[in-house]
Amino acid sequence: MAIGGVLFDIDGVLVTSWKPIPGAAEALGVLADHQIACSYLTNTTTRTRQQIASALSQAGISVRPDEVLTAAALTADYVRNNYPDARCFLVNNGDITDDMPGIDIVDSVMYDDGVDPDVPDVILLGGAGPEYSHRTLSRVYEWMAQGVPVVAMHRSTAWTTTEGLRIDTGMYLIGMEETSGRKATAVGKPAPAGFLASAARLGVDPDEMYMIGDDLNNDVLAAQVVGMTGVLVRTGKFRQDTLDRWAADEFAMQPNHVIDSVRNLPELLGL
Repeated sequence: MAIGGVLFDIDGVLVTSWKPIPGAAEALGVLADHQIACSYLTNTTTRTRQQIASALSQAGISVRPDEVLTAAALTADYVRNNYPDARCFLVNNGDITDDMPGIDIVDSVMYDDGVDPDVPDVILLGGAGPEYSHRTLSRVYEWMAQGVPVVAMHRSTAWTTTEGLRIDTGMYLIGMEETSGRKATAVGKPAPAGFLASAARLGVDPDEMYMIGDDLNNDVLAAQVVGMTGVLVRTGKFRQDTLDRWAADEFAMQPNHVIDSVRNLPELLGL
């Protein structure tokens, strides 16, 4: 098929703990030489688009902030469209307010510092970290059980660092949803909005795009659902046993392609 553009996950595909994965910069250079447009879709919520682009540039991977679409930016759009003027209680590891202009935010850190907020209109859950304290999560669960809507920036259960796996927001959501009987709305991957927005930014149809990810479900299969060609890389959070179990199900959707690393992408694309 004609290559209208390539969409990349970042963590685990291009970098790990913001250190470049071997061959990533070279692969992007080949795409640039062939004038293939790229976009970057990430559930990373510890940094803003500007900070992500800067960190990638320091790792030798040249990316502009406007090429990056974050779960925080998608969440801000969702809140503006569905809960205009809402007072939002944000639990997140990192200051990402620059990606959420116009959203009225009460930071959970203020609560842990002794400020006891009123019941918010909306609860926003970003990435997990020290901010996900027992006190804060207990209050979030109480509000959730009372019917306060919860908007999660993503449902990722873990991410990979150079020191090993770290659990993420999805781990907490599973328990709170089950016990409260209420569901949170997740905006980032694997929800379709980010994939479709990335295609729209490049001005191409989803079926003209390749999605490169290390997460079988959140990246690759989710992209294939909206019509993109999915490419799973064996780096980052990739686990061969997960792929093997999935491949054993004859009725399950399979990734279109599996490659060892992003460094193999130009060969896959015939470049």
